[in-house]
Amino acid sequence: MYSIDELTRILSIKLSKKRFTHSLNVAAEASKLSEHYGFSTPDTAYLAGLIHDCCKEIPADEQLSMVQRSRRNVTKAELLTAPLYHAIAGSWYAEHVFGITDEDILNAVRYHTVGRAGMSRLEEIIYIADLISADRSYKDVGKMRKFAYKDLDKAMLEALKFSVSDVVNKNSLLPVHTIEAYNQYTLMNKNQTEEQDG
Repeated sequence: MYSIDELTRILSIKLSKKRFTHSLNVAAEASKLSEHYGFSTPDTAYLAGLIHDCCKEIPADEQLSMVQRSRRNVTKAELLTAPLYHAIAGSWYAEHVFGITDEDILNAVRYHTVGRAGMSRLEEIIYIADLISADRSYKDVGKMRKFAYKDLDKAMLEALKFSVSDVVNKNSLLPVHTIEAYNQYTLMNKNQTEEQDG
């Protein structure tokens, strides 16, 4: 497996300046979130954030080839939505080219765009870090950043609401993974609120 320094050098060549900057920002944000929530290995979070978009800029047909070889439960909606290929392809690439064997890192890359029910803390951290990294400037990013450091479960629900709304507004397909994640975090937050009120 490559060291973080080696991967940084590889990605600085492989990615455009804008995408490389985003990757560094997500890595830094993931490391901060990891420390904030007492996740045991900020270096792991940094690594997952660094490589999360490693296949974003390769041609869609090459991405699809990796998607089709993936062992990570690819849904029909994902196969029909080219902008989602890069996360699945990235997970395959991280395993087969970068030599990463940590399943948690591979899943964090795989699910950083669609989410899923039963996400690990690392998966959640990468999902959120991607949405709130320093280069992000969408309308509610400030609000999302506050949520991220207050309560990760609530941040996930807000992030998924944002994602679902964005997909619907673009008339795109909603992957089953996203729907299941939204339902899980909605129930989780509802139960927490009821416990606090009760």
